[in-house]
Amino acid sequence: MKKVALINDLSGFGKCSLTAAIPVISVMGIQACPLPTAVLSAQTGFQNYYCDDFTDRMDFFTEQWKKMEVSFDGIYSGYLASPLQIEKVLFFLKEFRKRNTLYLADPVMGDHGKGFHIFSNELLQEMKKLTLEADVITPNLTELCFLAEVSYEKITNYAKEQDYVKRIQDICEKLLGRAHVQQTVIVTGILRKEAEKEMIGNLAVSGGKSTYLETPYTGKGFSGTGDLFASVVCGALINGLSADQAMEKAVSFLQEAIEEASRKNIPRNHGVYFEKYLSRLL
Repeated sequence: MKKVALINDLSGFGKCSLTAAIPVISVMGIQACPLPTAVLSAQTGFQNYYCDDFTDRMDFFTEQWKKMEVSFDGIYSGYLASPLQIEKVLFFLKEFRKRNTLYLADPVMGDHGKGFHIFSNELLQEMKKLTLEADVITPNLTELCFLAEVSYEKITNYAKEQDYVKRIQDICEKLLGRAHVQQTVIVTGILRKEAEKEMIGNLAVSGGKSTYLETPYTGKGFSGTGDLFASVVCGALINGLSADQAMEKAVSFLQEAIEEASRKNIPRNHGVYFEKYLSRLL
């Protein structure tokens, strides 16, 4: 059975990180092997939460798995709360990444043009090093701009223009030129205004070609949707799909769940009811 190492936090509420990735990867016929970076009572968007930082225990997983002589078909890293955690992921990659091991990095750092509370220049510099090693990175537009050192405000000023997506593609190409490997960038959550409606899209760029998919924007965002998207992409790629096909599968899986959550006014911190749609990934 194929195996994926999932390096992320575990939150009791929020339907994000490991609680999103484990069911998605599992239903796609792949063994999910979690390496927790922290254990939280609820994701950090909630007003109150308890967090047990696992930074000083991450290497224990690496060491013990090395003794077990296990191997992985894929490695997927998500939310990393500090530069030290990023260093530990780089160490994990050194120990476990083989020629045919897919590495997907979701560079969780911010959204809507602003960094999360963990964001710092030191974190950004370490995240740049980490994403250079990845076969696939799945930033949102904010994170793409951070990584490529481009102004988010400047690029989003073109959201109504015909060449908006092409401008974002150019930023991706700039980033791809720095990578150590043949890389694919999949940018999520691209808001584009069209006449009287808003659309939200995802753009995959690799090897000089690109694919853009968009759906109507409900006006609401929910915890964990980025984690679910990246998890589907990771599983699909490991199962032999192309980047375009993987993105399409992720969009198809999430669209109805997001529309349902928006319609029912689910609080954003609680996430979408993705569980009822897992059968679509079979």
